[in-house]
Amino acid sequence: MNASPLCSLATVSPGGRAHINHMYFAWTDRFEVIWISDPDSVHSRNLTRNSSAAVTIYSSNQVWGKPDRGIQLFGAAGVTAGPEGPRAYAKRFRDFDAESNDLPYYRFRTRTVKLFDERSLAAGTLVTAKVTPDGLEWMKTEVWA
Repeated sequence: MNASPLCSLATVSPGGRAHINHMYFAWTDRFEVIWISDPDSVHSRNLTRNSSAAVTIYSSNQVWGKPDRGIQLFGAAGVTAGPEGPRAYAKRFRDFDAESNDLPYYRFRTRTVKLFDERSLAAGTLVTAKVTPDGLEWMKTEVWA
């Protein structure tokens, strides 16, 4: 999750259409994604109506034909008032000043993780795991050769 300071967030509009947004993010040890956003943005408004969301994180400087890696997260998101927002942002972004931030924090709670890491796994291998209170629980492995 440290491969990039940016992630992509997919949300669902009231009409059922997909919307995607790129944003800076931090995370917790439970694969929760934390970000700051204007409540009037399209993705924030979408989340007030439908909390279903997905996040993808990967390094954008990967090269075609070389081993790739990335992570896809599936779950739900919404505004959070807990301490995890400022704490996660301060840990990830050393220059972040929580006192001067006037936008709400959002938290994405991951239910399922899909990982590909061709350096550690074979090419075209995707591992899916469920997030549980005890950590990750393997669900399936797919191989696309």
